[in-house]
Formats: sequence, structure tokens, C-alpha cells
Amino acid sequence: MEKRFVFVVFSLVIGVVQSVNAEVPAIFVLGDSTSDVGTNNYLPQSTIKANFPHHGIDFPFAIPTGRFSNGFNTADFLAKLFGFKKSPPPFFSQNVKFSIKIRKFRGINFSSAGCGLLGSTGQTTPLQKNVITMEEQLFQFSTVHNDLLTFKGPLETEKFLSKSLFFISIGSNDIMNNYYSSNPIPKEYFIPKLGLNLISLGARKFGIVSVPALGCCPSQRIYQANGECLEELNNQARAFFSTMELLLGNLRLEFKDIKYSLGNMVDMTLNVIDNALAFNFKFVKTACCGSGTLNAQGSCSPISDLCSNRNEYLFWDSFHPTQTASKLAAFTLYGGEPRFVSPINFSQLPDA
Repeated sequence: MEKRFVFVVFSLVIGVVQSVNAEVPAIFVLGDSTSDVGTNNYLPQSTIKANFPHHGIDFPFAIPTGRFSNGFNTADFLAKLFGFKKSPPPFFSQNVKFSIKIRKFRGINFSSAGCGLLGSTGQTTPLQKNVITMEEQLFQFSTVHNDLLTFKGPLETEKFLSKSLFFISIGSNDIMNNYYSSNPIPKEYFIPKLGLNLISLGARKFGIVSVPALGCCPSQRIYQANGECLEELNNQARAFFSTMELLLGNLRLEFKDIKYSLGNMVDMTLNVIDNALAFNFKFVKTACCGSGTLNAQGSCSPISDLCSNRNEYLFWDSFHPTQTASKLAAFTLYGGEPRFVSPINFSQLPDA
């Protein structure tokens, strides 16, 4: 049954990619380390970086780009499925005005490893710039919006952004930090007016990746008997998804012209773990790069233990998926069934 599901998903994706879709002029990515492609490299004081080996060992020319992966991440694979070579570059890495002026602008990745929906998530001290918060990412997008207005004018900018796709992958750090906090706050505060802020600036099509089964990360398994998942943390991830699903539904009632696709990463992750061999994974508890128990007691670094059969691992380090797992996630988000992505899948967003 599960092998048939894998075949069906990949067949659907191939069919959709080969079909003629509405053009996607640009992709904008907001989020955390699950979609960061090097933002934190530009933050001198940040302690949350991946611009060193063994990160990037399977990236072209084995370059550690700042992705928390052995290669590409989910944002890259989603972008590829929409006809891009990879994720758009980090906000700090290019001259946005020049790209727009010469009409080669295809989007921006604002994601910053360690950040969350809460402004305090990922920031160690007020004086140390550890991450780009979600509020700052939204501000960065507003500057891009202003640049578009300058060079394209209001009507062309509105048309351009209404056809563009906005990928959002956020929330894991908030839940993780809140779970271990001595003074936790209600989950409803995790989701500020994120959608409203983007809508007010012209965004209309959203692909949202909810948080995965956090309790099954190697970093959490090491504290459980027999290396099992921490179910209480998974339950918080499920509650976050339910809250996001409700809020997005309400947002759509208020703004009739927005379209969204919400990925249920909890169910997607657990489905892979429960049917690991059907997805060609042999190791779903142990990290590929790290040290200690389950290779998850130390972060991935140049001196870490590194697995050789990386395609057989679900987790790259104690928190993040391998390139192979990221590719599977992207394919499922793009062409998966309603169990995993709803009310439509990502492939249907351009034509919605």
C-alpha cells in the first residue's frame, strides 16, 4: 500500500511538471533553518550557522552554503518543481533593485535559521544579532515591495505578486523552546498577523509547511527509553497544525482572492517513519552527522561522525532532514493527497 503511494505521488508530480502550468514569476520564502539557504552567513554574531563541513557535502562541488543539510533543502526542491534551478538566493546576497531593473528578478529567500514566529525566538541577547526574526523578514519583503513599485509601477507589481508564490516554513523553534520553557505561553500567540501582513503587500498564493513531528527528531529521542519519540512534543506539533488550519480557513473567508496549501508535516513525517523501508530509509532514529547517542548529542561539524550512506538516513543532524528526505517532502507537498496537503496541493497553486 505504502509503496503504491510513493509510486502514485511521483507519477502525479512528473505528470504535473510536464503539463503547462500558469507561469510563476517569482518565489518568496520565509521561515527558519528548514528553508534557510544562507541568510545567517551574513550575520557576523550569529551562532546558528551551517557554512562549514560536513554541511553541503552532497551539494554541487561540496560547498557548505549555510543550508542545514548535506545538500539541497525542501525550499530548493519545491523551487525546482516550479521550474527554478533552486531556491531564490538570500535577501542579503543580491542587489534587489538591480535585479528588478534588468528584469531578472525571480524572488528572494528571507529564511533565517533559529528564528520563529515569536520575536524572542532565537535571539540570545538584545545586543547580539543571532537571527532575522519573522517581523524583520516581513520588513525585508516590504522593502522589496517598494522596489517593485519603483521599477514596475503599481499595476504591474500587483500582477507580478498575485502570480508569485510565497512559501512559509516556521514554528518548530517556537514550539521546541516553549516546551522546555519554565514559563510557557499559549500556542495561539505563536501565529501573529503573518498572513495579514503579506496580504496587505500583495501576496495571494501561499504554500505553508507546518511543523514536523518534532518529538521524533534524534535530539528528542535520546531522552526517551529505547529511543522512542517524545509524544507530548508531537502533540504540540499537531495542535499547532490544527490552529494554523483554522486560522487559514478564517483568513480565506475574509480575503476571497487568496489561495493556500497547507502541508501536514506531522503526518508526513510519521508516515515515513512507520513505513521506512517503503521509502528506502534504513535509519530513522539516528542522525547522519553528529556524535554520541544516536549521533545526536553533538551538532554537525567538521570533526563529527559522518555516515557514508546518506540516502538511507531520514535525519541529517539531530534536527534537520537529509537531502533525500527533503526531496521526498517537496514531492509530497507538490503532488500529494489531501491527507498530507490541503485544501489543494502546491502544484495547484499557480492555476488556483
